[in-house]
Amino acid sequence: MAEFFDFELVSPERRLVSGKVAMVVVPGTEGDFGVLPGHAPMMSTVRPGAIAIYETDSNSLSQRYFIEGGFAEVNATGLTILAEKAILVSAIDPVQVAADLAAARSAGNGAAVDRLEAMQAAVVN
Repeated sequence: MAEFFDFELVSPERRLVSGKVAMVVVPGTEGDFGVLPGHAPMMSTVRPGAIAIYETDSNSLSQRYFIEGGFAEVNATGLTILAEKAILVSAIDPVQVAADLAAARSAGNGAAVDRLEAMQAAVVN
């Protein structure tokens, strides 16, 4: 039987996810990291990328959210991610992302290019 821990994903607008999960993979600024029950306490900044949520076990992906950065805290009770902005990956329009990425590249907006490339990678994978 799988073990679970508390997980919350919060954006400035609202709480997006709150409940028990088996595993969460987070795009940390120093690299992706997976959180399982009993993970050591830590804090990390989060880069733009997809959060993978496994609700029932560590082999069954349940949900993916694209976040534009934020902070993750693992403590004795679980994992909390405070995201600057978050959206379900399934709600992202890949055609619009491609158009926005082309515009950002033309404008020389490096920060937007990085964010949109991460968003495009989340949609494709």
